[in-house]
Amino acid sequence: MDIGAVRVELRAISIHTHHGVTEAEREVGQRLEVGVALDLAACEAAASDELEGTADYAEVCDLVVSAATERSYRTLERLAQVIAERLLSRFDAERVVVRAAKPAPPLSQPVGEAAVEVSLGRGDSV
Repeated sequence: MDIGAVRVELRAISIHTHHGVTEAEREVGQRLEVGVALDLAACEAAASDELEGTADYAEVCDLVVSAATERSYRTLERLAQVIAERLLSRFDAERVVVRAAKPAPPLSQPVGEAAVEVSLGRGDSV
């Protein structure tokens, strides 16, 4: 049986974090929403129905939360890069995409969210 490529996604992982440029953002903290996608070239679980043949959602979520809460970053770009690197090193994915967003960021004008997206593949230099 041919095993097809699969994209595993977790969307809107809501985490209270302490990332940001301002001291207040780093001290008080704020909610951050993270979404991740892992492109699995050959997902064995599609044929076997076994968890070992894919990326365990709970483990992905735990890795994202731990990367987002263990230290403070000034930019969402750096946080998303760190998460992408960890996901790529832990799971057998060809590419990972990480989207990090601050709902209602502290800006002078009303903004629904500020977000960045990082895409990192196996062949990409870091």
